[in-house]
Amino acid sequence: MDYGLTETQVMIRDLCRKIANEKMKPVREKYDESGEFPWEIVKVFAESDLFGIMVPEAYGGMGGGCMDLAIAVEELCKVDSGTALALFATGLGVDPILLCANDEQKQKYLPRVAKGTLCAFGLTEANAGSDAGGIKTTATLDGNEYVLNGTKQWITNGGEAEIYTIIAMTNKTKGARGASAFILEKGTPGFSFGKKENKMGIRGSATRELIFQDCRIPKENLIMKEGMGFIVAMKTLDVSRPGVAAQALGVAAGALEEAIKYSRERHQFGKPICSFQGLQFMLADMATQVEAARALVYQAARYIDTGAKDISKISAMCKLFASDTAMKVTTDAVQILGGYGYMKE
Repeated sequence: MDYGLTETQVMIRDLCRKIANEKMKPVREKYDESGEFPWEIVKVFAESDLFGIMVPEAYGGMGGGCMDLAIAVEELCKVDSGTALALFATGLGVDPILLCANDEQKQKYLPRVAKGTLCAFGLTEANAGSDAGGIKTTATLDGNEYVLNGTKQWITNGGEAEIYTIIAMTNKTKGARGASAFILEKGTPGFSFGKKENKMGIRGSATRELIFQDCRIPKENLIMKEGMGFIVAMKTLDVSRPGVAAQALGVAAGALEEAIKYSRERHQFGKPICSFQGLQFMLADMATQVEAARALVYQAARYIDTGAKDISKISAMCKLFASDTAMKVTTDAVQILGGYGYMKE
């Protein structure tokens, strides 16, 4: 389908497709097997200005929006979602700064992000995710500094990123209204990391626990004001969900492409298996689901880029549908590839 992409969006799509096929594909197996962080590809992302897609031009970025990032993430995830996560997770980590930070904070951090400095977003804990009121990490004001104590779990880019946006409780008696948002840098005394998690998939992406032990950060690193952390987090999640959906869309689209290619090459009973009607039914369903997911993801991203306020529902819907589509399409792709679909090589 023709989605009416702008010249810039076509350029982003073609650039990311080229990076994915020429740079990521030859090394994706290595990173998935070893779990090593793909710094050589991150460097390519930075040199191609991909980290600056959503950073305003005034801070050295491209000044793009959710649609531009979704296009980039989709293309990269067609080949390797683990490596692509380094880019998207940086977008997630910088969103609180883009959406809610003051001019001084933006001037300090956004130019660095545009040049390729990795970011991460610290919301989730062992017993709290979307439930901001259940957060146990605390930030206590002491003079001109906040003292952080607690842990964050399952943090993408954890340990590799230089800039972190963290949600912590400044008033435990107020529930979600007692949460506040902060900017924190790697290397700050009292800030350390747990072991790198040994995941089943997307192993090139780093997932670690963040640990705060009497970690002192300047008062000026508070985003907005005390008690606004839940709002910062929800705004961030609303804007970032189409990017998550684009990851799933890319995975599904990549699986569909591989399934079609294999079905044309694989012969049984003297003809390619794509000529069998039963398999054609599967491919038709897969293609329909992928295109429907793409339409919803693009529509949600464009709607957010218009500056609309009521984005929570469409943002969540595109993430839900694209994620379900990725599960269905990849499962069917495994069936089409037969024994090869179950092999790592």
